[in-house]
Amino acid sequence: MSTSPATDSIETVPALGADAAGTSPTPERRPGGIRAALADPVLRVLAGATLVSTLGRGIFYTLTVLFFTHFVGLDAGEIALILAISSGVGVATSYAGGHFADVFSARRMLVVLIALEGLAMAAYPFAGDFGMALLLACIATGLNRASNSTRSAIIARAFDAEHRVSTRAILRTITNIGIAAGGAIGGLALLAGTIDAYRGLMIAAGVVYLLSAVQLLRLPARVDAPPRERRARLAVDADTAAIAAHEVATARQAAATAAAAARSPFRDRRYLALTALAGVFGMQFALGEIGVPLWIVHNTAAPDVMVSALLIVNTVIVIALQIPLSRGSDDIRKAGRAVLIAGAFMLIACGLYALAAGPDAAAASAGVGAGVAIVLLLGGALFHAFAEILSAAGTWGLSFELAEPSRAGAYQGMFGMGFSLGTMLAPLVITATALELGLLGWAILAVLFVASAIGIWVIARRAAPVAASA
Repeated sequence: MSTSPATDSIETVPALGADAAGTSPTPERRPGGIRAALADPVLRVLAGATLVSTLGRGIFYTLTVLFFTHFVGLDAGEIALILAISSGVGVATSYAGGHFADVFSARRMLVVLIALEGLAMAAYPFAGDFGMALLLACIATGLNRASNSTRSAIIARAFDAEHRVSTRAILRTITNIGIAAGGAIGGLALLAGTIDAYRGLMIAAGVVYLLSAVQLLRLPARVDAPPRERRARLAVDADTAAIAAHEVATARQAAATAAAAARSPFRDRRYLALTALAGVFGMQFALGEIGVPLWIVHNTAAPDVMVSALLIVNTVIVIALQIPLSRGSDDIRKAGRAVLIAGAFMLIACGLYALAAGPDAAAASAGVGAGVAIVLLLGGALFHAFAEILSAAGTWGLSFELAEPSRAGAYQGMFGMGFSLGTMLAPLVITATALELGLLGWAILAVLFVASAIGIWVIARRAAPVAASA
């Protein structure tokens, strides 16, 4: 895949805030290109850790549900309940991870969270009943959501505005590669079909995930938030050196208090709206993972293998195009426009998925045959994949650019919380619409995606002049 040196370079900031002399350091510019981007120490560490961890997660995703179904004896309702409750835990820990990344060392937090999650994953094969499976799922999901927010806070601090989105795009591309490779490895246990094969690979997945934490130990200290005392000092005018000592202390305390309270993400209505709308649009991930596979199996004449085919289509497109199509999303207007286009693509995707419905004897509906259904599903998957790429790039850009820099962790935690909430509600929404109502349900889903995309575009359009003048 060719890259443009002018748009694909990574610019890093060697230190946060001011240096010892009180002056801001000059950002270090690097040559363009993906290879040059990976020469950055922070991105190189994150990329290596991501590849290793997602390899383990790909194995884990492939085997977990089937392990609980075939060997623990859980039914579909119990598994759905586990997913819903653990996702609810993830809503809370998403914000907590970001919030505490502003208080403690983000890099140390990330190492601990990833290590604990790896241990929880390795313990899954030893769950023998619903209660233990639920406990482990809540622990693993909670840790995963917290680590995601902590990682986003690190990216927000380690890179300048121009390169945060490209960093996320590179990591997401690596994530897809790792999960695809892990899924292929997990298929070995599916072929064997024995409990020992499942357990062995699931434990291996947890160990591999745990090993990724070792790489994160190499993250530099500059990814941490500046100490609270230093933030207060930087907020006070340099001329305060002439003020009496007690006045300096008072000014520092006031500055620190104001910085902490003035722009809390819970008081930022614009960011709250962005978070909610992005969470709604983010339901498109669950649509691809849950809704479309069930729609294919139960409502179309297409063969079940199309579930795997559409997954491959999505993975290939994301790996190939996430980086180039994410360029420019650090610009607020362009980010909003990308999400708006994604909304239009989801409208088309939902229409194509709906039209793929097969014959329904009970409703005396002719529907479409297998061949036409396959074409429609592939078309829907194509538009869906482009919508996924553009919406991810656009919301990443807005989540960084509209956040308060001094509260990067808290804001990223808030944004992650919205995504987790959408993930928790998505199965219910998708089931109640597309899977229950058919064509009408798909129309409702399409309206939901378009409305949320328009809302995000409006936020970006209104925020752009403010950002430009700031």
